[in-house]
Amino acid sequence: MEGSPVESATKSSKLVKAGVTTVAKASGPTTLSRKRVDGTRVSDSSSNAVKSTLTRPTISSSNATSLKRRNSTGGLTEKQSVSVAKRQENVNYVAGRRATSSASEPLRRSATEIRRASLPSATTKASNAATTKVLNTTNISETKKASPVTPTSRTSRASPKSDASKQDSVKKPTLRPSLSVSSAKKVPSSSLDSSGSSTLRKTVSKVSSPSARSPSVTSMSKLGSLSSSVDRGSSLSGRRRASTPESRDSCFIMLPQVEIKAGDDVRLDRRGYRVRSLTGSGLNLSHNLEFVYLRDNLLSSLEGIEILKRVKVLDLSFNDFKGPGFEPLENCKVLQQLYLAGNQITSLGSLPELPNLEFLSVAQNRLKTLSMASQPRLQVLAASKNKISTLKGFPHLPVLEHLRVEENPILEMPHLEAASILLVGPTLKKFNDRDLSREEIEIAKHYPAHTALCIRDGWEFCRPDLAAESTFRFLVEQWKDHLPPGYLLKEASVDHPFEDDACRCHFAFVKDRTLSTDSELVLKYQWFVGDKTPTNFVAITDAVGEVYWPKHEDVDRFLKVECTPILRETEYPPIYAVSSPVSPGTGFPKVLNLSVHGELVEGNVIKGSAEVAWCGGTPGKGVASWLRRKWNSSPVVIVGAEDEEYRLTIDDIDSSLVFMYTPVTEEGAKGEPQYAMIDFVKAAPPSVSDVKIIGDAVEGSTIKGIGKYFGGREGPSKFEWLRENKDSGDFILVSTGTAEYALTKEDVGRRLAFVYIPINFEGQEGESASTVTQIVKKAPPKVTNLKIIGDIREGNKVSVTATVIGGTEGSSRVQWFKTTSSELEGENGLEAVSTSKIAKAFRIPLGAVGYYIVAKFTPMAPDGESGDPAYVISERAVETLPPSLNFLSVTGDYSEGEILTASYGYIGGHEGKSIYNWYLHEVESDAGALIPEASGLLQYRITKDAIGKFISFRCTPVRDDGIVGEPRTSLGQERVRPGSPRLLSLQIQGRAVEGTTLHIDKKYWGGEEGESVFRWFLTASDGTQTEIKGATSASYMISSNDIGQFISVSCEPVRNDWARGPTVVSEQVGPIIPGPPTCRSLEFLGSMIEGQRLSFIATYCGGERGNCLHEWFRMRSNGAKDKLSVNDFLDLTLDDVGRRIELVYTPVRIDGMKGSPRSVLSEVVAPADPMGLELIIPECFEDKEVVPQKTYYGGQEGNGEYIWYRIKKKLQESDLINISNVHEDAFICGKTIVYTPSLEDVGTYLALYWVPTRADGKCGDPLVRISEYPVTPAPPVVSNVRVKELSSSVYCGEGEYYGGYEGSSLFSWYRETSEGTIVLINGADSTTYEVMDSDYNCRLLFGYTPVRSDNVIGELRLSEPTDIILPELPKVQLLALTRKAVEGEVLTAVEVIPDSESQQHVWAKYKKDIKYQWFCSSEAGDNKCFETLPSQRTCSYKVRLEDIGRCLRCECIVTDVFGRSSEPTVAETSPVLPGIPKIDKLEIEGRGFHTNLYAVRGIYSGGKEGKSRIQWLRSMVGSPDLISIPGETGRMYEANVDDVGYRLVAIYTPVREDGVEGQYVSASTEPIAVEPDVLKEVKQKLDLGAVKFEALCDKDRSPKKVPGAGSLERRILEVNRKRVKVVKPGSKTSFPTTEIRGSYSPPFHVELFRNDQHRLRIVVDSENEVDLMVQTRHMRDIVVLVIRGLAQRFNSTSLNSLLKIET
Repeated sequence: MEGSPVESATKSSKLVKAGVTTVAKASGPTTLSRKRVDGTRVSDSSSNAVKSTLTRPTISSSNATSLKRRNSTGGLTEKQSVSVAKRQENVNYVAGRRATSSASEPLRRSATEIRRASLPSATTKASNAATTKVLNTTNISETKKASPVTPTSRTSRASPKSDASKQDSVKKPTLRPSLSVSSAKKVPSSSLDSSGSSTLRKTVSKVSSPSARSPSVTSMSKLGSLSSSVDRGSSLSGRRRASTPESRDSCFIMLPQVEIKAGDDVRLDRRGYRVRSLTGSGLNLSHNLEFVYLRDNLLSSLEGIEILKRVKVLDLSFNDFKGPGFEPLENCKVLQQLYLAGNQITSLGSLPELPNLEFLSVAQNRLKTLSMASQPRLQVLAASKNKISTLKGFPHLPVLEHLRVEENPILEMPHLEAASILLVGPTLKKFNDRDLSREEIEIAKHYPAHTALCIRDGWEFCRPDLAAESTFRFLVEQWKDHLPPGYLLKEASVDHPFEDDACRCHFAFVKDRTLSTDSELVLKYQWFVGDKTPTNFVAITDAVGEVYWPKHEDVDRFLKVECTPILRETEYPPIYAVSSPVSPGTGFPKVLNLSVHGELVEGNVIKGSAEVAWCGGTPGKGVASWLRRKWNSSPVVIVGAEDEEYRLTIDDIDSSLVFMYTPVTEEGAKGEPQYAMIDFVKAAPPSVSDVKIIGDAVEGSTIKGIGKYFGGREGPSKFEWLRENKDSGDFILVSTGTAEYALTKEDVGRRLAFVYIPINFEGQEGESASTVTQIVKKAPPKVTNLKIIGDIREGNKVSVTATVIGGTEGSSRVQWFKTTSSELEGENGLEAVSTSKIAKAFRIPLGAVGYYIVAKFTPMAPDGESGDPAYVISERAVETLPPSLNFLSVTGDYSEGEILTASYGYIGGHEGKSIYNWYLHEVESDAGALIPEASGLLQYRITKDAIGKFISFRCTPVRDDGIVGEPRTSLGQERVRPGSPRLLSLQIQGRAVEGTTLHIDKKYWGGEEGESVFRWFLTASDGTQTEIKGATSASYMISSNDIGQFISVSCEPVRNDWARGPTVVSEQVGPIIPGPPTCRSLEFLGSMIEGQRLSFIATYCGGERGNCLHEWFRMRSNGAKDKLSVNDFLDLTLDDVGRRIELVYTPVRIDGMKGSPRSVLSEVVAPADPMGLELIIPECFEDKEVVPQKTYYGGQEGNGEYIWYRIKKKLQESDLINISNVHEDAFICGKTIVYTPSLEDVGTYLALYWVPTRADGKCGDPLVRISEYPVTPAPPVVSNVRVKELSSSVYCGEGEYYGGYEGSSLFSWYRETSEGTIVLINGADSTTYEVMDSDYNCRLLFGYTPVRSDNVIGELRLSEPTDIILPELPKVQLLALTRKAVEGEVLTAVEVIPDSESQQHVWAKYKKDIKYQWFCSSEAGDNKCFETLPSQRTCSYKVRLEDIGRCLRCECIVTDVFGRSSEPTVAETSPVLPGIPKIDKLEIEGRGFHTNLYAVRGIYSGGKEGKSRIQWLRSMVGSPDLISIPGETGRMYEANVDDVGYRLVAIYTPVREDGVEGQYVSASTEPIAVEPDVLKEVKQKLDLGAVKFEALCDKDRSPKKVPGAGSLERRILEVNRKRVKVVKPGSKTSFPTTEIRGSYSPPFHVELFRNDQHRLRIVVDSENEVDLMVQTRHMRDIVVLVIRGLAQRFNSTSLNSLLKIET
């Protein structure tokens, strides 16, 4: 096993007897504490010096050879601390101390406290993350070759000599050379990683018994020797170098403790045996081995290591491993320490996850990265002296404490330590053998939470200030190929999370402007929680929203949210954002949302609910309260309303409620209270309950109905009395309007029902309630209160009402008469118009017109007893009326198809055949057109003709005698609307056969049909329906593509005003059937002449056409056929001359089915001489190539002759042949088959001379053709149109013309506005233009319209717009302020405009706005620093109280109509002076009753208010006199009965704090009224006229005695309309005595005590007065007001004279 990297010879060793173990005693506390090393040198007796004790072997060898060894871990010792199986034998070894085995007990306890079990099978386990782990540096000394000192290892060399160690032989007589315990060579002192950066504090030695096989013994045979070395080198290093922060703060790394069992069956040591294979003979690997040391061998493969299933320590250092190939280690589940140093390993990618691995050394290899599987329990990772240059793929190491990467290229990375902190997490304690730098820890905190994920993915580490943007770009680069098309990621972040508080994620996408997307992006979320590093994220159930509430168990853990974008139902790969660790809550809850639920109606229960973030506290019950806020007043707490639920009362009506909630945790922590305002409470619908009838149910008695009203203030509620019908049991209305009812004889034997209809103060009627009396008892029949009810007019119905008393009314009889006299004299002169009958109703006949109506009422009892009849006569004679209508109305919906119904009321005799007519009106004012079919009907069904018109109904009343009354018309208030468009039917007509045309048969309804929308659909056999593109008409031709599918059509009815109805889909037709493939016709195309091309036309039908076959054959003379081609055409050649051509066509359907072939045989192919059959010269245009159309026959065509002529006049066809000889003006202009006319050819004719020539040179007859029209010039166009600026206001336009000869081209100028509108400038028709005022803020464009010489006009071309043309910017010469800088004054800023003409013009025309901003100096005095007044942005400013002593400044900026702003102009005031004190808007708040509290309120101005004075007074209505109220000088005043009838007046004299007074202001109330409840009781008592009150009086009746002294006695206060009397009631031993008696004549008055609301004083005169006390103020007010009311009535004096008031 490898020795400690800090190698030195043992200073001294003492030999002891065999079998005896000497143990060092601890020199200090057994806890492994850190000690600072002060100074530069340490004495040899310090704690760094260690003495070793060795077990003396039975056989000693002083000639043991020293071996040269390599450093294995690059600094981390690979030698396991020796541990005995029994924990009682564990000891610490400290220099200079010796102890017996009894010292093991305290050390055992110490070791137990600082260690935790690392394996279930181990009795001694590694310490947890909270305990500092110390590396055991006391090992068996090995003679090694000095390792090279690295630049960072600034250590001195030390070579202390030690005594030769003795070794005991065990079991074998022959010994192989073993390691010497002494060394004569100098070994360089180094730190744990050979760098010398750490100073050793303590050396702890673990010594076991000789029988135990320690991993610190190296032997080639089963030889056990124990030795201990003193690591003096590091101690000397500490003494020889300066103390640095790194050396002071460093401490040991203690390897995780591994239990070592006694015996060789668990241990294998084959170091330096040159073993090449683990499967070779002699190695004896077994599954029981726990400690295997195979370093310094030639191993290159791990094959065979699978058997070591119990191995805990495995040393494979300094072999030939290159990696990969570590998969066999997967069986080593309990492996705790793995040494792989000094190999040639290039990758750890194949290293499996080892669940118990705690120490890993991979130093001195060729690793470029640390990428490997996660190691969940790895605490130490040593990777020094490699080629590591990147942190990409860094593994997840959740409990790593020590990381060493010295002598690697990655050390050049800035802030590598901070990157390691981010990757490992809070468990990391040491980096490169030094405590973590505080600076690096702080730097790591400035990186985003997802930095570790980016580093593992290959992000290049950078400075913290650039990390946020750099990592985001890195992630976007990874995600960009997977984002939805057309979208770019703008943001992906998560708020800092707090426990029990809302944490929101932010993912923002923006549309790419270069792409067009018409669908909205949908985002789906999923939250995850990880470890204390951003790894091992686990999905959180139901956390799928944009907000997540971290729980208590999430504290210090990272959160991640994945966002999955969804576009057009396609889910794209998710992106993510990682939060910082969840912070613990503050413990103080806060309200996130506060709401009130429930209907705000009186009597309802409303409930306040709060959404609370408990922020780490235990959820408790919050404190709730309700406040009531009247209009324009402050909220007042509702006493007793302390629950979350509250029932609304009548006091809450027209008030706004406030729900206040303070969250409180179970620990008592309170959050900030929050308020929720709700709307004003409405009164409940009026209702009544507990309705009952009081009074005896006896005929002649008066009964009364009462009930409990609810629903705001009660208004004029309705009361109804109903009488029971004995036959039907129904109740019939007999009385309304009053709660009292006098029982009559009609009520006898029946029950009466009382109906209470509640009505509130606003007139709203509620649901009625009723109750029923007992059966009314009988009284003798008698008629009273006999009346005729009804209008005395012809045809009206009148009735008689009477009160029958004396029992239950039976079948009383009424007979009706008429008389000419208005006076009733018995039955004389009465003419009966009806017989005597029970019915009391009577309809006045026509014969009664002009007479008075008389009713004779005979009361009857149920037993037939009749009373005396009573008569009543009408007040006037019966009147008649002409026929007329008293109402006319039309009901119904004015829509097509609806029915209108007319109704009317007829009066004026008997109705005859009244006339009914319906009319249509284009406008409301026209006469209308009669609807004949509706004449004489009261109903009319609206037809289509009435759409858009008004409908009226006219009724002409006609009496039965033919007299016609005035007609009356009812006109509809709206035009007739068309009916909603819809289809009554829709079907397809036609057969579902290929080639058939299908038509639509539909019935439309709903106004005038417009362009209805048709869509044809095909339905496949699997139900898939597709729309037929382009099929939008009412018919459709079935094609072959439709075969096998069903066809249907949908129609969306559309009215002519574009109103749309519901879409209707027809039934499907099909499936569509194809026919057999058939060729209906076949014929040749082309002439059967040599050189011609033959093609054919075939008409196919029968399903979808497939690849039909056609073959061309040449017929021989013997009947044989030669197959020529299968192309679509055939060119006739010389071989075809004299023979026939046959075409065979076979129709084939797409499914391969073939039809019957059809053939056609041509005529004999004829030869042809070379000749030109046709020569056509197309229309010629300037600069366009002319290609003549020619047709050649006669074998293979050769190179013909072509000559082009230019001729001014068109020649006849006969003159063309000799064109070159006949016409001298014919000019040859070309000799090729094609020719391009030039400008010279414009206006002339072109002729072509062509000599057709065969390939063998034979020429045919020449052909000459001339163009039909002269050469047309090209259309006039212009290009490169541009504008040049000649001067500041003059511009010039240019362009390049083409197309014939230019004529008088047109020029124009345009103005482009800021909205992009281009406007023609009238009058600007030349190439130059001078700018006008209307051009400002616009751009100019030059228009060039080319005109050819023949007046042909080309297309207008516009130049590019110029820059925006703007005038001079408006300026302010001076800014002045009006008025003085005094509080309350209004300062106004006035601008002074420069006198220049240009500025005057600019201000007059282009000034848009003047912006003002006021500033106030922050300090009074010379040191001015102005602060902005945000809300003061007008030209005026009212000086405020807080401005006193400060300076004001106004800043003015002028903005023109073009959006430009001038430089600010400033005006400044002197320090503001206080204003004259005054009070504005003085008012008295409070309701106008004598029991209310009144408060004066106003707005004070004029410096700081001092002790302003307020005086309350009374004012009589109609009198200017004011009566002072003594002692009332406060802002509040409580009214009393003395104020009844008066106005309260408050005089407010404002006073500044320096004593200056302002003008006083007064305010008054309306006359004070008596509180309604008091007023009601006072009125009742005043109506009685005599009232008695109980009161208390002092037993000493002296009127001068102080009230309240001594005991009180009972008194009776008697008052009536004449006098007042105070009586002392009698007792068993005395009679009642009158103490005071008197009238109300002056000086009688009643006094009140303002300091006692229960007392009053009655003063009869100067000698007679008494002080009384009542129970409540309410009672006192009633007593006083009753006395004053009675006194006022008695004396007929004003209420003012009855009050004792001092003026």
